[in-house]
Amino acid sequence: MTPELTRLRRFARLALPQADAFLVSHLPNIRYLTGFTGGTAVLVVTSQGAELFVPPLYREQARLEVAAARVRTERGDPLVVASSWLRRRRLRRLGFEDQRLAAGQVETLRRALGPAVKLAGMSSPAEELRAVKDASEIARIRAAVDLGARVFEQVLPLVRLGVRELDLAAEIEYRMKQGGARAPAFETIVASGPRSALPHGRASLKRLAKNEFVIFDLGAILCGYHSDMTRTVYLGVPSAREKKTYRAVRDALERARATARAGVPAGRVDAAARQVLTRRGYGRYFVHSTGHGLGLEIHEEPRLARGVVTRLEAGNVITLEPGAYLPGQGGVRIEDVAVVHRHGVETLTPLSTELLCL
Repeated sequence: MTPELTRLRRFARLALPQADAFLVSHLPNIRYLTGFTGGTAVLVVTSQGAELFVPPLYREQARLEVAAARVRTERGDPLVVASSWLRRRRLRRLGFEDQRLAAGQVETLRRALGPAVKLAGMSSPAEELRAVKDASEIARIRAAVDLGARVFEQVLPLVRLGVRELDLAAEIEYRMKQGGARAPAFETIVASGPRSALPHGRASLKRLAKNEFVIFDLGAILCGYHSDMTRTVYLGVPSAREKKTYRAVRDALERARATARAGVPAGRVDAAARQVLTRRGYGRYFVHSTGHGLGLEIHEEPRLARGVVTRLEAGNVITLEPGAYLPGQGGVRIEDVAVVHRHGVETLTPLSTELLCL
């Protein structure tokens, strides 16, 4: 039995008690359930099996990639074609992925199916299933993480006075593609000096200067799976205050790492990191959550944020990324990827978290 067929059967067990059929429109969920990697598709799951609707443009690709679902190729919008097919099924209730269809698309379904069919938007069981990775998924994420780490180490000799942030970011993305990545997982962040206090400070024309932090946040998409890592280096000789800031963030990361394990509420991991930074005087400078799930998308469940009661599960792949951002001065973020196990986590990022001074 293929992984996709196993996933579809698990999906059906979760979705179909709530509906006669379930329409999946989010492409990462379709890829997870069927293996289809094209750019346009709709999947319908019923008790009789799964139907994948794609335009003729993707006929051959679907034939090569999909074994767990019946592939239907007709001209026109796959949602309209699927709606026509569903109309002949005599449904009473159709589930669909809440917040994945635009209002106009929901109206297309409503008009096609008529008043006899109740449309029920709900959270997709696919995203619940995707939160727990199997061994093959973890291997792909590990390979993507290794690629990102390798590229970071290759680029370090280029980090010197006068180099533009944008040039370093371009070099990182070029080398990731040379290494086999389909694309960067997100727009690479290189932020130096006062700009390192911007948590999502995209690379700019600023040139690196003496005695400043430089944040690198990068990731690759390899075999469909994402990586994500952040390292902060120092160009020059850091002051005692700057060493203190870096040490506080590193200790927060280690506390989060020590807290995370299967059964622990995700919010408790965030609280552990936040507590360290608060005690060191940086609480108000930690302005984002401690981490997030990682996989076919850069942000997945679970979220490691304030008050989240969802418990971590063995097989979750998460980021741990505390930071401190001092406006007008600079910032520090350190981020690792880790796999959750019963008694702790396995860190996939193969790089030291010690402060590197260049």
